[in-house]
Amino acid sequence: MFGLSIEKLVIVMVVAAFILGPERIPEYTRRLAELVRAVRQTLDTARTRAETEMGVSAADWEALDPRRYDPRRIVREALAGESAGVAEGATTVTAEPEERPDVADPERAETAEPDGAEPMESAAPAPPPRYVITGSSGHPRRVLVQPDPE
Repeated sequence: MFGLSIEKLVIVMVVAAFILGPERIPEYTRRLAELVRAVRQTLDTARTRAETEMGVSAADWEALDPRRYDPRRIVREALAGESAGVAEGATTVTAEPEERPDVADPERAETAEPDGAEPMESAAPAPPPRYVITGSSGHPRRVLVQPDPE
């Protein structure tokens, strides 16, 4: 408070006791107590008046306190909601299929067999992995979205 530590406050009180003397200390202590009570009463009156005029209680203000928001909890809840759909403000990215250097045509890549091998049954290709980009533009973060089992 004002750069004063407990030690400095004790020194100020001792100096004030010497300057005021033992006769005037009780009177000034009483005045200080009255001043503190008046300030508290003024603050309480102002608080109740503001609450009634604005229609917002102290509990409502506490609910809006930004210090209550934990970024880790917010991200965890947003990622948990990903199973229902992509969260607002997030971008979905689908990874590009890997190209095989030995096959020039990606469409032919699935049906290409080595020389002399029998043709393999074509299975449905696995969908490419999906990512959700979260975070800020300065620090983007890719989060893998697990595919729904069908």
